[in-house]
Amino acid sequence: MLITSGFEITYLLVAFALLGAILIGTLITALHLERWHPRLIGAAIGVLLGYVLIEALPMMT
Repeated sequence: MLITSGFEITYLLVAFALLGAILIGTLITALHLERWHPRLIGAAIGVLLGYVLIEALPMMT
């Protein structure tokens, strides 16, 4: 898949943010690490992971 427009990048980052909020936020809640808001931390990690994947994968192919 070629990502050529800003809309596609935004769409993917939002998708990774939602996945991060759900998966990582639930993991943080299950581990009782609720010092900060777990869903916010999960969304931030998801966006960072998504951005890294978007930037790194074209270099690998």
